[in-house]
Amino acid sequence: MTFQADLSNPFLRQAVELRDLFARDAIERDKAGGKPLEQYQQIKDSGLLRLGIPAQHGGAGQPWSTALRVVREFAQADSSVAHLFGYHGSSLHSAHVLSSPQQAAQLYAASAEGNWFWANNSNAGARSLTGRWQGDHWVLNGSKPYTSGSHVADHLHITWVDEDSGETIDAAIPAGRAGWKALDDWDAFGQRQTGSGTCSYENVRVEAGEVYERRSATPRAPYRTLIPFVQQSVLLNVFLGTAQGALLRARAYSLNDSRPWVHSGVERHVDDPWVKRVYGDLYTRTLAATALADQALGVLDRVWARGEALTAAERGEAAIPLAAANAFAGNTALEVTSKIFEVTGTRSTSNELGLDRFWRNVRTHTLHNPEEYKTRNVGYWFLTGEPPVPSGIQ
Repeated sequence: MTFQADLSNPFLRQAVELRDLFARDAIERDKAGGKPLEQYQQIKDSGLLRLGIPAQHGGAGQPWSTALRVVREFAQADSSVAHLFGYHGSSLHSAHVLSSPQQAAQLYAASAEGNWFWANNSNAGARSLTGRWQGDHWVLNGSKPYTSGSHVADHLHITWVDEDSGETIDAAIPAGRAGWKALDDWDAFGQRQTGSGTCSYENVRVEAGEVYERRSATPRAPYRTLIPFVQQSVLLNVFLGTAQGALLRARAYSLNDSRPWVHSGVERHVDDPWVKRVYGDLYTRTLAATALADQALGVLDRVWARGEALTAAERGEAAIPLAAANAFAGNTALEVTSKIFEVTGTRSTSNELGLDRFWRNVRTHTLHNPEEYKTRNVGYWFLTGEPPVPSGIQ
């Protein structure tokens, strides 16, 4: 079947093996929520946490396109685990973009040696965590929302607001730091194992050396605005992998379990012209979303490789295919995960089958950054030639 990974790539071969392991109990774990501890350990044991770390620092030195194809494979079976793996990558690489080369190298080497799983406490829209400088260190109090992966993390990319200057500060700290706690209070109907709830801070100490050093006097240099590109690429590959997984699972059900409708005039469900048309349409849309996503992977690899030489014009040009792929993947995933029920039948709504999890997970995740604004950005660029202005969530 289409949507198969390139198994000549050893990392994608590992991803497929893990995907099939995750699929065995994905339905039960989705219902239970909580922590995907066994899956977390399996990813650790695979070595894939080091995938994007440069080889000179102990990693595999793979581009974003490889890591995001791993996300896509995981999402076919379990979008929560895919989400955590993808955001591990964006949090791990934050220092490479936001701090000095020396500091980034130290964090890469330590992460590779410790096999750290990273999580995000850096939500750009939340100013609910503040810090005060106290001589030779920072003290943080408050909370952070949408802290995906924190309930299983080893290390954290965090941001807070300086109480005196109002400036946003970035740093990296271990998840065992005194006063920090993942509340594990995520209560959405989707992405139930992502731990995307709240983290609290009570007099959390951050050492001066843990704060990201500014690379230049220009805080919004184009290269420093690439983390949102990575986060959006994670999301679009979660959307796409979920759509692919839902379509393949529905196909198997229709072939093996669905019964023809009484008025269809056919003996086999798959011979119904309506069923054939719906599957043909959903497959075509998913195929198109896959092509756009693959194009976006190449774009991200190119702008990331440009490093500090990246220009504002190059950054702006790259924003368009990434936004288009994200919007189209989200809309496609919503349509696929909803419409499959029309051609699988009433019995496919069984809780035991768990087909609903695909829709619940996509619906939850697409609300994180609504498609409407991505599509407007693309449309405005098409009309005027003006790229979107970089922001913390673009």
